[in-house]
Amino acid sequence: DETGNTFDKSYRKSARPVGDVMGKYHPHGDAAIYDALVRMAQDFSMSLPLLDGQGNFGSMDGDAPAAMRYTEVRMAKAANWLLMDIDKDTVEFQDNYDGKDREPTVLPARFPNMLVNGAGGIAVGMATNIPPHNLTEICNGLLALIDKPNITLDEMMTHVKGPDFPTGGRISAQGIREAYATGHAGLKIRGKARIEEGKNGRTQIIISEIPYQLNKTNLLQTISQMYKGGKIPDISALRDESDRKEPVRIVVELKRGALGTLVLNQLYKYTQLQQTYTVMNLSIVHGEPRVLPLIDTMRYFLEHRRDVVTRRTVYDLRKAKERAHVLEGLLKALDMLDEVIALIRRSPSAEESKAGLMALLDV
Repeated sequence: DETGNTFDKSYRKSARPVGDVMGKYHPHGDAAIYDALVRMAQDFSMSLPLLDGQGNFGSMDGDAPAAMRYTEVRMAKAANWLLMDIDKDTVEFQDNYDGKDREPTVLPARFPNMLVNGAGGIAVGMATNIPPHNLTEICNGLLALIDKPNITLDEMMTHVKGPDFPTGGRISAQGIREAYATGHAGLKIRGKARIEEGKNGRTQIIISEIPYQLNKTNLLQTISQMYKGGKIPDISALRDESDRKEPVRIVVELKRGALGTLVLNQLYKYTQLQQTYTVMNLSIVHGEPRVLPLIDTMRYFLEHRRDVVTRRTVYDLRKAKERAHVLEGLLKALDMLDEVIALIRRSPSAEESKAGLMALLDV
């Protein structure tokens, strides 16, 4: 935002924001910074991408992105809502690592990015793993919480039905409720698959969605290994037919007479088509790490937004009063226009003219 690399401007080489971040805010390796930049532009990693990338930013197959000197990037529209009003004294700033610049301690976000895009990280003796959610569901849940501060979890889950992973999949309902109630639970995630009759009369299993953060190539290799190892013997062919129109389309063709439901259950059991996602909603609340239920997380976000809106209003009022002071002086000057002009003409310097005007207009 400082450099004007916003969604309504042209793309810039990724090396430029990487250099700015490394020089001003993050004095570590450029590889780590570029990796973070790349992830924020991947629609299969972020529920709501914060960066708009142009070029090769990797794939679900584990393909590496092109070097930062080749790719281009700019802020996505969603990032604008995270930074809006940051210049109106809405959040606290602190010195950067060398004390030559200032950086915000938190962003004046208009939506809870931690819930919408999720978060994951490991620190000393603690870890966090927050799944991504649908933006509309989270906003509807926040509105419901504003209207009814003592809302129950069941009422909240009519709005926020569960995590919304960018790669899709199915999640067990019981795990979702436990995760929202306690802030910690294991979710069973299954890829989405259907059983069809192929053109050659053989049964096919079509996989159209895979668990979050699963490398698609690794899944194909595992299925092949399970066939060769005799764990899933009824497979006759395996093809990856994914393209731009269908980002995930894995075709598992079965031998004649094989039961599709049996092979599908074997795929869930022996491959990464079914995984466990451990939710750990660990957040820093007023400087203290806490595992929060969903509703508590949303309450703290609303508390933050109230603080941001209050500070923004105070800032706007202060600026309006400063402007009003100038306008009052102009009104007085217009009422005494001849005297003002005469005073300016007879003043030998700008300093004396200014002092004389202040005395004349009593401002």
